[in-house]
Amino acid sequence: MSRYRGPRLRITRRLGELPGLSRKQARRAYPPGQHGQNRKKRSEYAIRLEEKQKLRFNYGLSEKQLLRYVRRARRVTGSTGQVLLQLLEMRLDNTVFRLGMAPTIPAARQLVSHGHVTVNGKVLNIPSYQVRPGEVIGVRSNEGSKKLVEANLQYPGLANLPSHLEFDKSKLEGKVNGVVEREWVALQVNELLVVEYYSRQA
Repeated sequence: MSRYRGPRLRITRRLGELPGLSRKQARRAYPPGQHGQNRKKRSEYAIRLEEKQKLRFNYGLSEKQLLRYVRRARRVTGSTGQVLLQLLEMRLDNTVFRLGMAPTIPAARQLVSHGHVTVNGKVLNIPSYQVRPGEVIGVRSNEGSKKLVEANLQYPGLANLPSHLEFDKSKLEGKVNGVVEREWVALQVNELLVVEYYSRQA
């Protein structure tokens, strides 16, 4: 299934707050649809599926892409769930969003795809690129790119900069100082249920 391009509020009403997907707040606190207000008790499978969907929609991934990340995380020593979150958080589009250069992850993906973002001084237009500690993320040196990012910086998606990143507003330049820690992941998700979901799918 390809990336979701439909109404974002519908998703946040169903799954709860997804800081990377939308900044809008739903007026209604219950899920969409005719039976949104009288939901039955959910099965264990439904709960695991919902946690998986949170990751998919928040980071803007297709089912295939998320499955690839899960497989990669399994190959790394340590907690698969935590490694999975680190892989997703260290994507270039998410890092641009966390630096405040874009209001949402879809907006950050567009910035990267349209060639406004540089990594170590070179234009890089691959949103899924894994940023590494020591790398410098900047803005292309043309006027249009700078104006776009400066406008976005007035209204960042999240208030706090995670501890593994630093940002210099005067240079429009961010630096990756390490790998993201679990407590700095903004999304409220139980990653162990996501790993469980995929282990039962295999």
